[in-house]
Amino acid sequence: MPVIAETGALELRKQRAASLSVGYNVVATVVKLIGAGLTGSVSLLSEAAHSATDIVASLLAFFSVRAAAAPPDEEHPYGHGKIESVAGLAESILLVLIVAYIVIESVGRFAKPAPLPNVDLGLGIMAASAVTSFIIGKYVQKVGVETRSMALQSNGQHLLVDCWTSVGVLVALVVVKVTGVAQADNWFAILFAGWMGFSAVQLSHKAYQDLIDRRVEDEEIALISKLIRETPGVVGFHQLRTRHSGATHYIDVHVVVPRTWNVVEAHDLADGLEKQIEQALAPAVAVIHIDPEPEDGLCDENPPD
Repeated sequence: MPVIAETGALELRKQRAASLSVGYNVVATVVKLIGAGLTGSVSLLSEAAHSATDIVASLLAFFSVRAAAAPPDEEHPYGHGKIESVAGLAESILLVLIVAYIVIESVGRFAKPAPLPNVDLGLGIMAASAVTSFIIGKYVQKVGVETRSMALQSNGQHLLVDCWTSVGVLVALVVVKVTGVAQADNWFAILFAGWMGFSAVQLSHKAYQDLIDRRVEDEEIALISKLIRETPGVVGFHQLRTRHSGATHYIDVHVVVPRTWNVVEAHDLADGLEKQIEQALAPAVAVIHIDPEPEDGLCDENPPD
């Protein structure tokens, strides 16, 4: 029951963070579009388009988190957690498209330079955007890390990217206001596009690793090994395999017990150890296979700490 309750609390946190992200991106996009219309600023219009793509990313996170929370069924006995990894990969691809759009827009504006009227209004909008997107982005990313939600981590990264692009546009507008050089914001946009491209590669790599069932982190492997070794009666263990689907860890391992033990003793040890592992790595599902100690007393090598 405690594990189920903790899992439910994690899912609720994820859904709230995803909802907050969607709501913020809708408001930010509307404000930037209004600002672009009032100022006639192409750079502000580009940033509004960037925020509009964040709405799509937030919706992906929102729906993927809800879909991934669905319980296992007959066709999906391991649950639906991989949906989050697919959403994370999709958001990474979307980020690459944003980078391409920014570069194309910047190059096009070099060819057709134009003055930026009402710069002060644009400065105010970009300053507010930078601060709010940073705060909300950090929160969404924190929830994503704590709940192991790839979709929320990727979405939080989108919001942080929005913060830095807002800063870039803000700095560019300050330079334009001070120097009168209207093309300054083009150079800032291209520089930040390069940074965003690097972030997109990192996010896509992480999502891909989840999809191909990469093992859990080293410290978690060490914790599992420690729990097994410290269990009274365990002679050794081998074939430790781990993966995660969404926020849930899946662990299976062969544990060696004395040959003289009966079925009840072996079952009780396995059942108790499964519960320890599941509580330590919650949310987690552990499956332990019992092997009798070989007659020669030699066991397979245990995984290193």
